[in-house]
Amino acid sequence: MKRSFLTIICLVVTLSATEAMAAGDATAGQSKVAVCAGCHGSDGNSMVPAFPKLAGLGEKYITEQLRYMKSGERVVVEMTGLLIGSSDQDLQDMAAYYNSQLRQVSGAQEITLVGITDSDQALDYGEKVYRGGNINTGVASCTGCHSPSGNGNGPAGYPALGGQHADYIAKQLLAYRRGERASGANASIMQGVAANLSDKEIKAVANYISGLN
Repeated sequence: MKRSFLTIICLVVTLSATEAMAAGDATAGQSKVAVCAGCHGSDGNSMVPAFPKLAGLGEKYITEQLRYMKSGERVVVEMTGLLIGSSDQDLQDMAAYYNSQLRQVSGAQEITLVGITDSDQALDYGEKVYRGGNINTGVASCTGCHSPSGNGNGPAGYPALGGQHADYIAKQLLAYRRGERASGANASIMQGVAANLSDKEIKAVANYISGLN
């Protein structure tokens, strides 16, 4: 029941989204992301698992997150003070630029899980969580908001997760589960999804997503 409710929330938000897509200029944004390149790469494909890939992540989503970080509503230590001198148009332009870049797939790794020592079975378990959630614990599937292919839903502001670093995804799911990440209208949805995710499920689904494209 809870899984169905959460899925319905995602669909309602998607259908009722009337806000226009961010009016960013990707060409202008290219010259504004120099400060971002050290962590996220000049093309948005971070080489360090601790820093998220921004390429093709979703213009609306990136713009919103940059606004939260600039205002201090979302605290990311590495971003502290970096956006103070940026106008809202700058943020939109940076988001447009990174969204226009091709996201490189990190690739799933051969991992083991509690009770699962075969890496193929561990990957299958991650796929099961991504596509079906866990009806017994009320965990919604990821596909309703982030799409079966992991390409997200741009107009609704749901990020494209496919190919993202597994370590980063796991870190964010844990932050949502602990209630530490709470900025934005969609945070409550993610908190509800993550609330009943086990450590095993988080590790598995993060690894599966990192190879999704």
